[in-house]
Amino acid sequence: MSDIKVNLLPWREELREQKKREFLNVIGAMLVFAAVIIFGVDRFYNGSIDTQESRNSFLKREITVLEERIAEIKLLQQQRNQLLSRMQVIQELQGNRPVIVRLFDELARQLADRVFFNSLDFEKSKLTISGVAESNNRISSQLRNFDESDWFAGPNVTAITADQDFGAQASRFALTVNQSTPKKEEN
Repeated sequence: MSDIKVNLLPWREELREQKKREFLNVIGAMLVFAAVIIFGVDRFYNGSIDTQESRNSFLKREITVLEERIAEIKLLQQQRNQLLSRMQVIQELQGNRPVIVRLFDELARQLADRVFFNSLDFEKSKLTISGVAESNNRISSQLRNFDESDWFAGPNVTAITADQDFGAQASRFALTVNQSTPKKEEN
């Protein structure tokens, strides 16, 4: 037999090198594929974040606009309430005008003889009167006149002092009386 020797080592070495290259190529391809997937996922999430941030900024701008409108509405409501209160005061004054005229007319009608009013002060429905009377009987007569009137109620003397400048029995007085509106007669 012949001495033929076949050396299989270089072939094995080449096969080992080829499998090593294939393994490295697969690992490289896997790394590139993983990098592409990571880049794609990153772009997707960054795009989603950017979209949400743009939505948030849009909402913030709209909220600012709405807050300005709300402030304008509140200002307009305040102005409206002020105008309504002014209108109410004017309506009350217009409605009370005949009452005040009638009240002064009734004061003149109920004035007792020899009684003189010096000052009148009207606050809400209370009338404060100060004046001079010829005698205390005249003051009593004035109180009775107020008591009999439909426009006045609860006359009350708060002060009486003698004053000789207007006569021997003359007195200065102060009284209060409440204004009351008479009820309309039913037909």
